[in-house]
Amino acid sequence: MQQRISVAEGDITRLRVEVIVNAANRSLMGGGGVDGAIHRAAGPALLAECREIRQRHGDCPPGEAVITGAGALAAKAVVHAVGPVWQGGGKGEQALLASAYRNSLQLVSDNGFHTVAFPAISTGAWGYPRPAAAEIALNVVRHFLRTHRLPQHVYFVCYDEENTRLYRRLLAQTAEE
Repeated sequence: MQQRISVAEGDITRLRVEVIVNAANRSLMGGGGVDGAIHRAAGPALLAECREIRQRHGDCPPGEAVITGAGALAAKAVVHAVGPVWQGGGKGEQALLASAYRNSLQLVSDNGFHTVAFPAISTGAWGYPRPAAAEIALNVVRHFLRTHRLPQHVYFVCYDEENTRLYRRLLAQTAEE
Protein backbone atom coordinates (compact mmCIF):
# COMPACT_ATOMS: atom_id res chain seq x y z
CA MET A 1 0.00 0.00 0.00
CA GLN A 2 2.68 2.50 1.03
CA GLN A 3 4.35 2.19 -2.38
CA ARG A 4 1.16 3.71 -3.84
CA ILE A 5 1.55 6.87 -1.73
CA SER A 6 4.41 9.41 -1.94
CA VAL A 7 5.20 12.76 -0.40
CA ALA A 8 6.88 15.48 -2.46
CA GLU A 9 7.85 19.05 -1.67
CA GLY A 10 7.41 21.83 -4.20
CA ASP A 11 5.03 23.36 -6.68
CA ILE A 12 2.07 21.07 -7.39
CA THR A 13 1.59 22.63 -10.84
CA ARG A 14 4.98 21.28 -11.95
CA LEU A 15 4.48 17.67 -10.90
CA ARG A 16 4.08 15.20 -13.78
CA VAL A 17 0.79 13.49 -12.91
CA GLU A 18 -2.48 12.93 -14.75
CA VAL A 19 -4.61 14.79 -12.21
CA ILE A 20 -3.90 17.70 -9.90
CA VAL A 21 -6.31 18.35 -7.06
CA ASN A 22 -7.07 21.99 -6.44
CA ALA A 23 -7.93 23.19 -2.95
CA ALA A 24 -10.79 25.22 -4.38
CA ASN A 25 -13.27 27.62 -2.89
CA ARG A 26 -17.04 27.22 -3.29
CA SER A 27 -17.19 29.54 -6.31
CA LEU A 28 -14.54 27.60 -8.28
CA MET A 29 -13.38 30.98 -9.61
CA GLY A 30 -9.83 30.88 -8.29
CA GLY A 31 -8.41 32.53 -5.25
CA GLY A 32 -5.21 32.64 -3.26
CA GLY A 33 -2.71 29.98 -2.29
CA VAL A 34 -2.65 26.74 -4.25
CA ASP A 35 -5.99 27.62 -5.89
CA GLY A 36 -4.56 30.80 -7.37
CA ALA A 37 -1.33 29.06 -8.40
CA ILE A 38 -3.23 26.34 -10.26
CA HIS A 39 -5.50 28.84 -12.01
CA ARG A 40 -2.52 30.99 -13.03
CA ALA A 41 -0.55 28.01 -14.36
CA ALA A 42 -3.56 26.52 -16.18
CA GLY A 43 -4.55 29.77 -17.87
CA PRO A 44 -7.97 31.06 -18.92
CA ALA A 45 -9.33 27.72 -20.17
CA LEU A 46 -9.57 26.41 -16.60
CA LEU A 47 -11.49 29.44 -15.39
CA ALA A 48 -13.86 29.15 -18.37
CA GLU A 49 -14.64 25.51 -17.52
CA CYS A 50 -15.16 26.37 -13.86
CA ARG A 51 -17.48 29.21 -14.87
CA GLU A 52 -19.56 26.78 -16.98
CA ILE A 53 -19.84 24.31 -14.11
CA ARG A 54 -20.87 27.07 -11.74
CA GLN A 55 -23.50 28.39 -14.17
CA ARG A 56 -25.01 24.90 -14.50
CA HIS A 57 -24.76 23.75 -10.87
CA GLY A 58 -24.06 26.77 -8.68
CA ASP A 59 -21.47 26.79 -5.93
CA CYS A 60 -19.60 23.61 -5.03
CA PRO A 61 -20.27 22.96 -1.33
CA PRO A 62 -17.59 21.93 1.17
CA GLY A 63 -16.85 18.22 1.00
CA GLU A 64 -17.66 18.01 -2.70
CA ALA A 65 -15.46 17.98 -5.79
CA VAL A 66 -15.78 18.52 -9.55
CA ILE A 67 -13.44 17.67 -12.42
CA THR A 68 -12.34 19.82 -15.36
CA GLY A 69 -9.69 19.79 -18.03
CA ALA A 70 -6.28 21.10 -17.06
CA GLY A 71 -5.83 24.04 -19.42
CA ALA A 72 -2.13 24.75 -19.96
CA LEU A 73 -0.98 22.39 -17.19
CA ALA A 74 0.91 19.22 -18.09
CA ALA A 75 -1.78 17.24 -16.24
CA LYS A 76 -4.84 15.92 -18.06
CA ALA A 77 -7.40 17.07 -15.50
CA VAL A 78 -7.93 19.13 -12.38
CA VAL A 79 -10.20 18.02 -9.57
CA HIS A 80 -11.51 21.00 -7.63
CA ALA A 81 -12.10 19.88 -4.04
CA VAL A 82 -13.76 22.24 -1.59
CA GLY A 83 -12.61 21.68 1.95
CA PRO A 84 -14.16 23.14 5.08
CA VAL A 85 -13.21 26.33 6.84
CA TRP A 86 -11.86 25.42 10.29
CA GLN A 87 -14.28 26.60 12.97
CA GLY A 88 -12.78 24.88 15.98
CA GLY A 89 -13.62 21.29 15.07
CA GLY A 90 -17.22 21.14 16.25
CA LYS A 91 -18.97 21.99 12.99
CA GLY A 92 -18.41 18.75 11.06
CA GLU A 93 -15.09 19.85 9.60
CA GLN A 94 -13.51 16.38 9.90
CA ALA A 95 -16.30 14.70 7.93
CA LEU A 96 -16.27 17.45 5.29
CA LEU A 97 -12.51 17.25 4.81
CA ALA A 98 -12.62 13.45 4.55
CA SER A 99 -15.45 13.77 2.02
CA ALA A 100 -13.44 16.24 -0.09
CA TYR A 101 -10.59 13.72 -0.34
CA ARG A 102 -12.89 10.75 -0.92
CA ASN A 103 -14.92 12.52 -3.63
CA SER A 104 -11.71 13.63 -5.35
CA LEU A 105 -10.38 10.07 -5.39
CA GLN A 106 -13.69 8.78 -6.71
CA LEU A 107 -13.57 11.24 -9.63
CA VAL A 108 -10.00 10.17 -10.40
CA SER A 109 -10.98 6.51 -10.31
CA ASP A 110 -14.23 6.95 -12.27
CA ASN A 111 -12.37 8.78 -15.03
CA GLY A 112 -9.67 6.10 -15.35
CA PHE A 113 -6.71 8.17 -14.17
CA HIS A 114 -3.66 6.46 -12.66
CA THR A 115 -1.83 9.28 -10.87
CA VAL A 116 -3.05 12.17 -8.74
CA ALA A 117 -1.40 14.90 -6.67
CA PHE A 118 -3.07 16.45 -3.62
CA PRO A 119 -2.22 19.66 -1.80
CA ALA A 120 -2.97 19.93 1.92
CA ILE A 121 -6.65 20.84 1.48
CA SER A 122 -8.07 23.44 3.90
CA THR A 123 -4.78 24.05 5.75
CA GLY A 124 -3.97 27.42 4.20
CA ALA A 125 -6.44 30.29 4.39
CA TRP A 126 -9.17 27.96 5.71
CA GLY A 127 -7.07 27.38 8.85
CA TYR A 128 -7.47 23.62 9.33
CA PRO A 129 -4.71 22.43 11.71
CA ARG A 130 -2.05 20.74 9.61
CA PRO A 131 -1.48 17.59 11.72
CA ALA A 132 -5.19 16.78 11.92
CA ALA A 133 -5.69 17.48 8.21
CA ALA A 134 -2.73 15.27 7.25
CA GLU A 135 -4.05 12.37 9.34
CA ILE A 136 -7.47 12.64 7.69
CA ALA A 137 -5.93 12.83 4.22
CA LEU A 138 -3.69 9.80 4.73
CA ASN A 139 -6.45 7.74 6.34
CA VAL A 140 -8.92 8.44 3.55
CA VAL A 141 -6.37 7.71 0.83
CA ARG A 142 -5.19 4.47 2.45
CA HIS A 143 -8.76 3.24 2.85
CA PHE A 144 -9.69 4.17 -0.72
CA LEU A 145 -6.62 2.47 -2.19
CA ARG A 146 -7.47 -0.75 -0.33
CA THR A 147 -10.77 -0.98 -2.20
CA HIS A 148 -9.99 0.58 -5.59
CA ARG A 149 -7.58 -0.26 -8.40
CA LEU A 150 -7.29 3.40 -9.44
CA PRO A 151 -5.55 5.64 -8.82
CA GLN A 152 -2.40 3.57 -8.86
CA HIS A 153 -0.35 6.31 -7.21
CA VAL A 154 -1.22 9.25 -4.95
CA TYR A 155 1.19 12.09 -4.26
CA PHE A 156 0.87 14.54 -1.39
CA VAL A 157 2.61 17.69 -2.53
CA CYS A 158 3.67 20.00 0.27
CA TYR A 159 4.68 23.57 -0.35
CA ASP A 160 7.05 23.81 2.61
CA GLU A 161 9.55 21.71 4.54
CA GLU A 162 7.49 21.62 7.75
CA ASN A 163 4.45 20.06 6.06
CA THR A 164 6.67 17.70 4.07
CA ARG A 165 8.22 16.39 7.29
CA LEU A 166 4.76 16.00 8.84
CA TYR A 167 3.40 13.94 5.93
CA ARG A 168 6.54 11.81 5.71
CA ARG A 169 6.46 11.10 9.45
CA LEU A 170 2.78 10.13 9.37
CA LEU A 171 3.29 7.98 6.28
CA ALA A 172 6.22 6.19 7.93
CA GLN A 173 4.16 5.60 11.11
CA THR A 174 1.34 4.02 9.14
CA ALA A 175 3.83 1.79 7.32
CA GLU A 176 4.80 0.33 10.70
CA GLU A 177 1.18 -0.45 11.67
